[in-house]
Amino acid sequence: MEITINTNKSIYFASDQHFGAPTREKSLPREEIFLQWLREKEEDMGALFILGDLFDFWFEYKTVVPKGFVRILGKLAEIKDKGIPVYFFVGNHDLWMDDYFQKELGIPVFHEPKIFNINNTKFFIGHGDGLGPGDLGYKRMKKVFTNRFSKWLFRWLHPDIGVRLGSYLSVKNKLISGDEDVKFLGEESEWLVLYSKRKLETQHYDYFVFGHRHLPMIINLNEKSKYINLGDWINYFTYGKFDSKFHLIEYKKELQE
Repeated sequence: MEITINTNKSIYFASDQHFGAPTREKSLPREEIFLQWLREKEEDMGALFILGDLFDFWFEYKTVVPKGFVRILGKLAEIKDKGIPVYFFVGNHDLWMDDYFQKELGIPVFHEPKIFNINNTKFFIGHGDGLGPGDLGYKRMKKVFTNRFSKWLFRWLHPDIGVRLGSYLSVKNKLISGDEDVKFLGEESEWLVLYSKRKLETQHYDYFVFGHRHLPMIINLNEKSKYINLGDWINYFTYGKFDSKFHLIEYKKELQE
C-alpha cells in the first residue's frame, strides 16, 4: 500500500494494550493513559497504526460487540474523522474482529501482515503472532479459534455468557497470553527476528514493525533494515514514532519530564 504523509507530521505505532484485563476496573487507569497519549500526539499525527491486542478479548456477534471501551473507540473515530489515516491490525486476542471497525469507525482492519511504502520508506507491518519458527502453542490454538465451525458454535452462546467466558479464558490461558511473550529469547532465537531475516532474503524492507512479544526492541537485521517490536501498554507503555527515522519511546518517561 502506497501512502504519503506530510513531511511535518509523524507516524505513530502502538500495540498490545490488552484493555479489559485483568479486570475492567484495573484496566481503566491504563485506558486513561492511552487516551492522554492519543490526545497529545494528535496534532503531530500523520497516521496511526494499531498493531493488535487493543482489547484483551473481542468477539463480534452479528449485532453485538463487547460492552465498554467507548472513549477509546470514540477517540479513534474522532482521529479518523479529522482526516488522519488509522490502520488496525488484528492480534491474537482480537482475531475475532469482523467489520465493526470498518462500518462504525471507518478504520480498515487487516488480518495478515501488510507492506506499506510510506514516503519512499518500505515497512512490513503486522501483529506478529504465528509468524516464524516458534510460537507453536499459539499456532495450534489459532487453527481452532479461526475455524469457521468453531466461530459458528461460539455465536450460539448468549453474549453475556460468550463474552464472559472468552474474557476469562483470554486472561487465564497461557497458550494465548503466556509468560514467553515477555521474555527476551536472544537475538538468535527470537522467532520474529528470524522471520524478518528470512523475508529479507527475497526483498528489501527498511523496517519490520510488530507487536505481540510485549518487549520494546530495535534490532539491526543488516546495515539498511531494522526489526522493531513495540512493547506494550501494560508494563512498558512504549510506542513507535517515525519522522524519517524510527524511534521507540516510553510514554511514562515523557509524562515525568
